[in-house]
Amino acid sequence: MSDDVSPATLAETLRAAQKAAMKAREKERLATIRLILSEFKRIEVDERIEIDDTRALSILDKMVKQRRDSVEQYENAGRDDLAEREKAEIVIIQEYLPEQMSEADINALIDEALAATEATGMAAMGPVMGQLKPRLQGRADMGAVSALVKARLQG
Repeated sequence: MSDDVSPATLAETLRAAQKAAMKAREKERLATIRLILSEFKRIEVDERIEIDDTRALSILDKMVKQRRDSVEQYENAGRDDLAEREKAEIVIIQEYLPEQMSEADINALIDEALAATEATGMAAMGPVMGQLKPRLQGRADMGAVSALVKARLQG
């Protein structure tokens, strides 16, 4: 996201991108952005809240994870056409997520969280992940982070 004087929310950025995709007649991009915005709207209506950027990032994260799962299932079923469509949606959704963190940076944050919580044993998994999630949301695969933390706590 750009560092403008008044940064737009992620939802505002997506609405602007929707208009741009309409004007440019980019059907696939427009369809994906509409999916994102409709998911935002569904959550706002269901939970009677206005989505902030933190929540928007977690929604986008979840959407990417769902599509990765779908890609795997489609590839296992020999439906490469559907897998390719899901992969294209992943690329578009990831444009609105922050840059992914490197493994070294993730490990450094895990080290910090382990030290801060004085973590020992699997009982510390919740507190450690609680510290990491807000800092890594949208910037790392939380499933992979969880596996790294689990390995550290067991080892």
